[in-house]
Amino acid sequence: MPSLVAPAIPVGAFAASDQPTLPIGSGALLRPWRIADAEAVTEAFQDPEIQRWHVRTADSVEEAREWIEGWQSGWRSETGGHWAVAGAEDDRLLGRVSLKSLHLEDGKAEVAYWTMPAARGSGVCTRAVTTLTHWALEKGGFHRLELEHSTANQASCRVAIKAGFEEEGVRRGAALHADGWHDMHLHAHVRHG
Repeated sequence: MPSLVAPAIPVGAFAASDQPTLPIGSGALLRPWRIADAEAVTEAFQDPEIQRWHVRTADSVEEAREWIEGWQSGWRSETGGHWAVAGAEDDRLLGRVSLKSLHLEDGKAEVAYWTMPAARGSGVCTRAVTTLTHWALEKGGFHRLELEHSTANQASCRVAIKAGFEEEGVRRGAALHADGWHDMHLHAHVRHG
């Protein structure tokens, strides 16, 4: 059945280009994941806070390599865009920021992120989310980005608000965590103009 509306982002737009590296200021950048990051990802997922909010743990470096391979293939398959947040000089892993659940036709995606314990409180997560949001809305062709977090995750809420994501409401009992069902706070950033 023909659509009366052209897709917001044409199929093949991402697969036809390399995933960009994006500077985020203060000596950090967003770059595509590398298999060599597997040890640092394994370390990240030993952190109780990352486990709590992302409901996962990495049992081995090999498992983390498989995750990274999936993150890398997301760009080519146009199902996700996943970036490592790294030090610009030392390439030390600081965190992760992603576009997931891509709906190219509607120009929508979800933003997700985590930060290594040593990088928390430095503002790097907010800068990463802000940079990715700007790229996605201005260069990537997205119209709407959504961001969800547990209502109990106040740190994530602060990042969302500082990165310009407006609060839209609460989805009750929307996500199962290790300690039970959580209400999820929904934020969104919409391209204007």
